[in-house]
Amino acid sequence: MADLLDLLEKTSRTFALSIPPLPEPARREVTVAYLLFRIADTFEDATHWPPADRIAALGDFGFLLKNGTEAEAERFGQAWTQAGVSRHAGYRELIAETPFVFEAFRSLSPEAREILRAHVTRSAEGMARFVARTGPSGLVLSTLDELRDYCYTVAGIVGELLTELFLLEEISLRTVAEELRVRACAFGEALQLVNILKDAEDDAKEGRRYLPASVPREDVFALARRDLGEAGEYIEALHGAGAPGGIVEFTALPVALAWAALARIEEKGPGAKIGRAQVLGITRRVRSAIARGESPALYDRTLSGDLR
Repeated sequence: MADLLDLLEKTSRTFALSIPPLPEPARREVTVAYLLFRIADTFEDATHWPPADRIAALGDFGFLLKNGTEAEAERFGQAWTQAGVSRHAGYRELIAETPFVFEAFRSLSPEAREILRAHVTRSAEGMARFVARTGPSGLVLSTLDELRDYCYTVAGIVGELLTELFLLEEISLRTVAEELRVRACAFGEALQLVNILKDAEDDAKEGRRYLPASVPREDVFALARRDLGEAGEYIEALHGAGAPGGIVEFTALPVALAWAALARIEEKGPGAKIGRAQVLGITRRVRSAIARGESPALYDRTLSGDLR
């Protein structure tokens, strides 16, 4: 688990904060799920590769998920590493450790493994469809529906996967199963929209224009706020059903950070980030609310510092 967490810390600051509090076996399952999604994301983001190579890598990745052997994971991992899939040091290390990640995947319970396989495969296949749309000027989304379809592919499915893992491991949550499933996509969409708004300028330089030119930016901010509100309802359902504090924290912390990030982006524009001190302060306040038996979702904007 220590090696998996090391890879997590090198590939995601937010999830390196929020995953460790999860109870076992959800902690290991979610860690492996994140790393698998991150491998697929790395291929999607490899805009320095021709689209055909990115599509092929996503297809080979899907093959490994379905029935790949240890030797095949080793072979693909070496090939992807040698091809220079990413300029990000953490992502390069993750790709090199593909055999290790798939070994961890195979060690999960059959039920958890099937949940991961089904959802990660759907996401990777969807990513390949978007890569196939890449033109001479990169990927350009034209409508709000296309943006939402993209967010579902790369993040809404993640929300669905997490929900199924929570329901698998925590019997008490099955009383709110439908409530969680209805809001799972909005939860993922909210976090992805905030990232897209934050990284819009950098993404455009890399040939990814997720924000449709015909859609007022205010409409995207409004959608993100609505989705974050639904994410708060998701967290409240978890808390009300008696979810372990680690699961509540895992879901509440990214949402509180997203509220703060959204306020910062609205004030300063794309590229603006919340500082380390604010991240630590939000983390302390989320954990304090949970320790008192309160739901952070009741005042997540206050926890994040977004008092408007």
